Amino acid sequence: MAALISSGVGFSASTLVDSLISVFLVLFGGTMSGLTLGLMSLDLVEMEVLQRSGTPAEQRQAATIFPVVKKQHQLLVTLLLCNALAMEALPIFLDNIFHPVVAIILSVTFVLLFGEIIPQAICSRYGLAIGANLVWLVQILMIICFPVSYPVGKLLDLLLGHNDAGLFRRAQLKALVSIHGKEEGKGGELTHDETTIISGALDLSLKTAEEAMTPIESTFSLDVDSKLDWETLGRILATGHSRVPVYSGNPKNIIGLLLVKSLLTVRAESETPVSAVSIRKIPRVPADMPLYDILNEFQKGQSHMAAVVRRTVDMTSMTTLRASLLTDESTVRFQSDQRYSDEKEIQVCVDICKEHSEAKIDNGERQQAVRRQSTSEISDDLEDGEVIGIITLEDVIEELLQEEIVDETDEYVDVHKRIRVAAAAAAASSTQPARSSSGTRVWTISRSSRHTHSQKPVKDPNCKLEKSIKKSSSLLQPLLDKK
Repeated sequence: MAALISSGVGFSASTLVDSLISVFLVLFGGTMSGLTLGLMSLDLVEMEVLQRSGTPAEQRQAATIFPVVKKQHQLLVTLLLCNALAMEALPIFLDNIFHPVVAIILSVTFVLLFGEIIPQAICSRYGLAIGANLVWLVQILMIICFPVSYPVGKLLDLLLGHNDAGLFRRAQLKALVSIHGKEEGKGGELTHDETTIISGALDLSLKTAEEAMTPIESTFSLDVDSKLDWETLGRILATGHSRVPVYSGNPKNIIGLLLVKSLLTVRAESETPVSAVSIRKIPRVPADMPLYDILNEFQKGQSHMAAVVRRTVDMTSMTTLRASLLTDESTVRFQSDQRYSDEKEIQVCVDICKEHSEAKIDNGERQQAVRRQSTSEISDDLEDGEVIGIITLEDVIEELLQEEIVDETDEYVDVHKRIRVAAAAAAASSTQPARSSSGTRVWTISRSSRHTHSQKPVKDPNCKLEKSIKKSSSLLQPLLDKK
């Protein structure tokens, strides 16, 4: 035995060293393989999400590992380089212990089992925690391999670009939200209403005023020359709207709107003309205006109703405008020109932005002149445009909720088919029956004036099509008795 040990055969000191080095190389290579899968599978967007909304442990781990993961290509080169060195050096030390054939078999077995399968299976599941605990080792290896990993990583950045494709598109976000709904049965916590509202909010910027408006032919409006007699007041009361458009001659020639609450002091016996009461200016918006912009205008308190106008832009004048500005860029924004307490007119103007630092005074004066000309042309285009519909705040909210808002005054579910909804009867049955006719009339008017009712008909899928409610006659009966 002593002769075997002295001749280098058996478990000598060198054999023990080679065995320890082989074990270290297997473990080191497995660690590099697992970190490659675990760290490279972590998305930068996911790291930011965990830092903001994760558990305290996840926030700490994500903040620790984010600076390393951010250098993706350099990190990839470092981990692959260390893994390749370990795997290539392993057969060299195994050859000193075993026969070459045995060394190859053992090398493949150990590398496959302990260097690939087990580490990657563990790191794919606990990649964040393992990466945060071994980030110090990764940073040391990145410093050691810096002469090779840094230039190769920069070359990959130039050729392939940074991996910033973690953000979702609008359609992907909608699909992601729907997958997290309870209806999918995949363990999501979002209810049907939550997924519907989120999807509606994502679609709101893609929808225009023309898609959410009520056609002008289906709206209730008043002629400016009509009189506020018993019949007219009864019609206003029957509709239940808090704002009524006012037209002159042609129903498409909308000149303003009438607040129903301002009619509380009007006596029907005097037959006051509509032109004698306060008619507020109604904002005009183009038909292709996004609903988010309309919602922002409604939030300013200017109005909760607007007239939708289909305008035709003179392309010749726009081409001349761009040619006169040379390299200047123009952006269209909406601003209010007239100041009212409740309702303001929305007009469109062109804001000419000079972005060149070497702009001179004469160029600024030319911009001012073109701006005034463009403002006048587009404002006149909206004023002279054809009114095709009316849009209210309730219409925008319905598009956001993707459901119709049914209140106690809604009657039709389809204005074209004239299908009635039973919401009015349900609301009437919920009120106290022991009321006089005058008290009922005052209560109805106050309810209508507190809530902005959309001109858009509602759609109730649960209503029976054959059920007809004569709501108008029941509301007009107190007025007819008084008359």
